[in-house]
Amino acid sequence: MKTTTKHLLAGLCFGAVMFATGTFITTHAATPPTGQVDLTYAAEKSLPAVVHIKYVQNSKTKTVEVQDPFADFFDPFGFFGNPGGGGTQKRQIQTPKKTATGSGVIISKDGYIVTNNHVVEGADELTVTLNDNREFSARIIGNDPTTDLALIKIDGKDLPTLPIGDSEKLKVGEWVIAVGNPFGFNNTVTAGIISAKARSIGANGVESFIQTDAAINAGNSGGALVNTQGELVGINAMIFSLTGSYTGYGFAIPTTIMNKVVDDLKQYGTVQRALLGIQGTDVHKYIDGQKEKDKEVDLGTNNGVYVDKVEDNGAAADAGIAEGDVITAIDGKSVTKKAELMEIMASKRPGDKVEISYLHNKKKYTKSVTLKNAQGNTKVVKSADLDVLGANFREITDAQKQQLSINYGIEVMKVEAGAMKQSGINKGFIIQSVNNQPIRSLEDMEKAVKEASTSKDPVLYIKGIYPTGKKGYFAVELQQQ
Repeated sequence: MKTTTKHLLAGLCFGAVMFATGTFITTHAATPPTGQVDLTYAAEKSLPAVVHIKYVQNSKTKTVEVQDPFADFFDPFGFFGNPGGGGTQKRQIQTPKKTATGSGVIISKDGYIVTNNHVVEGADELTVTLNDNREFSARIIGNDPTTDLALIKIDGKDLPTLPIGDSEKLKVGEWVIAVGNPFGFNNTVTAGIISAKARSIGANGVESFIQTDAAINAGNSGGALVNTQGELVGINAMIFSLTGSYTGYGFAIPTTIMNKVVDDLKQYGTVQRALLGIQGTDVHKYIDGQKEKDKEVDLGTNNGVYVDKVEDNGAAADAGIAEGDVITAIDGKSVTKKAELMEIMASKRPGDKVEISYLHNKKKYTKSVTLKNAQGNTKVVKSADLDVLGANFREITDAQKQQLSINYGIEVMKVEAGAMKQSGINKGFIIQSVNNQPIRSLEDMEKAVKEASTSKDPVLYIKGIYPTGKKGYFAVELQQQ
C-alpha cells in the first residue's frame, strides 16, 4: 500500500481492529427520512445470503537467495564452491501461517459465491460460515485480479440467495445498504446513499466503481451492496480513508461487471476480455494537462475518452480511430469518461460487434467493428484445468511475449493440492517446454501430460520463465496410469 496523506485500502479482508489513543471520534451513516425509505426489507432479504469467509494460508518452506557480505573477503577465488565469488547463497526459510477474514454473497442455491479476489487469492483453505452458523469448505472456481472478483463454491442445496439487480439503473442519491462482516462482527448492516457512479481510483486494471457513504470497513470485502428492493447491485471492495478505517467513502464493483466475470469463470475458467486496442484518458484531464503547459485545446467536446495511442490491428484501428480522436459512445450509449468506457467493455467478449462513435477533427463518425482479445483475434481464450497436476493454465498474451522477449508459453493461473504444487511451481510461472518439447498451447500441455503419465518415467521436466525474467527448472512427478 502506498503511504501518502490519503490511504487507499484494497485489502480490507486483511485489516485488523484499530484502536486510537486520545479523542475517540464516532462516525454514523445517515438515517433515511422517516416514512420515506424502509431498509428493513432489504436487510431481511440480504442477511441470509451474505457469508463470512475465513482464509488460511499454511506455513511454507521457500528457497531464497541470500547475499553474504563476507563471502568475497574469505573466498575471493571461489575455492569453496562459489566460483567467481559474489556471495550469493540459497537458503530455506519457513513462512508463517496466515489467516484472515472477509465476506461473500451466495448467488445460486447450489452454492456459488461471489467475493473479492483479494479475499481468497493464495488460500490453502477456505471456510464459509452462513448466517445460520452452518460451516462449509469452499474451493476456488476462478478469480480475476483485473476486476478484483472471484467465484468460489460450496456444496449445498437450497441455500439462501440474493437476487441480482441491475447496477446500471442506480441513481446518485439512492439509498443502499452494505452487508458484511467488518472487524469480525458477523451479519452487519450499514446504510447510506449512492454518492457517485463510474468512479475510477487507480486500484485495479478494470474499474468503474459505485461510490457510497454506507460504512465499509475491514472484513466487508466481498460483501453485498444492496438496493431498497433487496437486490444485489455491487460487491463491496475497498475504502478511501484518511485514517485507515471508515471516515468517508466506500467503493463497490457493479453487477454489470460482476455478471460477465461470473459467467466467464463458470464457462471458460478465465475471463474473456474484449479490447478496443487503445490507450486513453478522460478528455477533461487531457485538456487540463494541456492548459498547465499553456496550450489551448479545442476537441469539440469536454466529455469522452481522448485517444493517446492506437494499437495496430486492434478494433479501434479497424474503425479508423487515430491518436487525438475522442470516443464519445459505444452502441449509442454515451461515454463521458474512461471509467464508463471500461464498464461497457467489461460486459463484452471477443467477437462481439459494437458501434463506436468518435470525433475526428471535431467531426462525428460512427462505425461498426468486431472486438478482439489480447492476442489480436476473436478466439475464446481457453483455460485448462489438468486434474493430475492440480493447476490451471492459460496461453500467454502478446503483451507478455513482448515484455519477456519470448514467442510462446502457457501461464500457471492457479495452483492447488497436487503434483505441480509439490514440485514448487507457483502461480504466474510461464511454462515453455516439457520433456524438451515446446509448449505453445494448452493442447501441447495436455499431450505432454498424457504421454508422460503412460511412460516408464512418469515425470514432467519443465522449463520456463518467471514474470521477473528469471528462468526456472522443475521436475513434476506423476502417478503412473
